[in-house]
Amino acid sequence: MDGKCDFPKEKSIQICEDRSKIRQDILIFISRPYFGPTVHRSNYKKNIQQQITLLQQDHIKMKKTKINTGILSFGMSGRVFHAPFVHTNPHFNLVAVVERSQKIAHELYPEIKSYDTVDQLLADDTITLVIVNTPNHTHFEFATEALKAGKHVLIEKPAVENITQFNKLSEVSKKSGKRIFFYQNRRYDSHFLDVKKVIESGNLGKLTEVSFRFDRYKMELGQKYFKENNQYISSGLTYDLGPHIIDQAIALFGKPSKFSKTTSINRPDSQVADYFHYHLRYPNELNVFLTGSLAVADPLPAFVVHGTKGSFIKTMADVQEQQLIDGMLPNNPSYGVEPNGSAGKLVTIDNTNQKHISYPLPHKGDYNLLFNAIYENLVNEVEYPITMDHIRWQIEMLSADNSI
Repeated sequence: MDGKCDFPKEKSIQICEDRSKIRQDILIFISRPYFGPTVHRSNYKKNIQQQITLLQQDHIKMKKTKINTGILSFGMSGRVFHAPFVHTNPHFNLVAVVERSQKIAHELYPEIKSYDTVDQLLADDTITLVIVNTPNHTHFEFATEALKAGKHVLIEKPAVENITQFNKLSEVSKKSGKRIFFYQNRRYDSHFLDVKKVIESGNLGKLTEVSFRFDRYKMELGQKYFKENNQYISSGLTYDLGPHIIDQAIALFGKPSKFSKTTSINRPDSQVADYFHYHLRYPNELNVFLTGSLAVADPLPAFVVHGTKGSFIKTMADVQEQQLIDGMLPNNPSYGVEPNGSAGKLVTIDNTNQKHISYPLPHKGDYNLLFNAIYENLVNEVEYPITMDHIRWQIEMLSADNSI
């Protein structure tokens, strides 16, 4: 890095790598007990004050700057889960998208640039952040190219197919000085936020058993070739829905001491797994079960948590995906609000062995929290909540062989 803070005419953010050095110099000056003969106190103080001024000016400029963003695909993922947030979030600016065939993005976003290829978008030097939302098996290739092109990247799940790719991508990030963000939006589902709050409250006592499910009924094969073809490692339900609930378990409990994995194929003519089950073991005898299936006609509660002092049961009630598909924007007051009657059931046992039943007020789901976290990391150096370790553990579990 050359240490300069360059702001292109389009005002895309460039992270100043020398800010940490400036802060370090300030701390040295403040804590220094004396100055030797080669350091004149007044000159040193003046230099530090100048650096403080530069730091403050840089920070103010970044605060006023939007993060220029490009999206590599405008299928369902780009149209539903990314563009509406980049467009409405005041910290971001939707600059460009890749559309290889149909050019439809301009119908929703008249000012957007539509490129024919990924290379064209990566050559746009006004773009700072690139969202890699292409087919699963291309994530590693395109994320690598984006990092080498000097872009920060937000990668859709699954981030990569295996640990080898993960380690290589991490190394490219370090060498390029650009950051990797992982898109795990289900951390911000209303139902998961409810579960998280109940667990963190301690009202359930010592947790004994936790079960997360992601069930659907889809016996016909899907239209996306990369999800149904076993020539791709990242095909099938395990790599499709597995990243969601594996990440939720990791977000709450961290890395398991050990785990087992089972997958199976149940749909006629399917080449890929349409059922998965993980058993995660944690210290303190906590057992966590993660299950996904495409052959469940009557879904069970998605979240069941048992502890020594109570239980919490919650259905998959988040409405964000359907609202986005229906065209609602994230800045709509009704966005993310669960319908009446969807509250989870909390059962607790008091010291006299009496049972108490309540229905905690549901959270509002908000995937914008993920985009806000990216902004806070790039601008204010706040740690991004979905860490490299979290994704490393996830990929280890996704790519593991069946235990049975």
